[in-house]
Amino acid sequence: MDSIEEKRVYGDRGGAVTAYVASAMGIVRVRVAGDTVGEFGLCERCSARDVTASRDAVAIATDEDVRVLALEDGAGTDHSGGDDGDASVAAEEETFVGTGFGPAVAVSYDDDGDLLAADPDGRVACRAADSSEWTALADETVAPVRAIDGDLVGTADGVYRVQDGGLDHAGLTDVRDISAAGVPLAATADGLYKLGNGWMAVLEGAFNAVGADPRSEPGQLVRAHAVTDETIYEYAPNDDAWRESARSTDSVIGFGYGETTYAVTEQGAFLAASDGEWRTRTLGVKDVTGIAIPRRK
Repeated sequence: MDSIEEKRVYGDRGGAVTAYVASAMGIVRVRVAGDTVGEFGLCERCSARDVTASRDAVAIATDEDVRVLALEDGAGTDHSGGDDGDASVAAEEETFVGTGFGPAVAVSYDDDGDLLAADPDGRVACRAADSSEWTALADETVAPVRAIDGDLVGTADGVYRVQDGGLDHAGLTDVRDISAAGVPLAATADGLYKLGNGWMAVLEGAFNAVGADPRSEPGQLVRAHAVTDETIYEYAPNDDAWRESARSTDSVIGFGYGETTYAVTEQGAFLAASDGEWRTRTLGVKDVTGIAIPRRK
């Protein structure tokens, strides 16, 4: 399908979403409808280490600071269709505002809309939704932070949970990624784990990334994915089991959820699940570090 036809199909479909992809070159805004990628382009130039989104904002962890983009009402859903022209045109101006946190490696919004961030030294802090100040969550730094999702922090020496204004160690070691929605999941160097009566092994192997639909009800998984160096696994809710979804030589480093499932690779490919396969679109950036899709209002 050529770019003109793609943009026509994109414009005819309601419920399109906007994904934000973090990379060493900056933040790429990608408009998608189902498995069709529409307009995309850089909306913020920076060295981005992580990205997260709530219903009201997008936050990025950069080498200089944690920056926040306030979203207008309904900004997570686009009903206007694509503009004319090539799909890879630059995005219009959007303003990410500094928060004074300093250099950051990971960032996430929790269910209350509070913003959590970690710096390269393992300092973790919280910025309440109704405040502009950062509050440290521990007197001492923790092991190098690799991911934050909701109230869970994945580090080199395990999972920490944000609780009562502090950090409590919650088990495991060598955590590479974490997912808090529905049933907490952890991707570690020796396997994929889910949190039940303690952490329970789900799959063996060295897992690099994991994600679940943020709309999952507590205690349930509807859509979830995990990835090793070569294989993407998908959770099958009807069987309460994980199955191999695809194999790839590219490094998938993050997942997002809308009308379908999306993923990004470190090499700059944007993937959209389509009838049991993955449609791929190259974004023109390298060293991709994450993807975030604002929740719908």
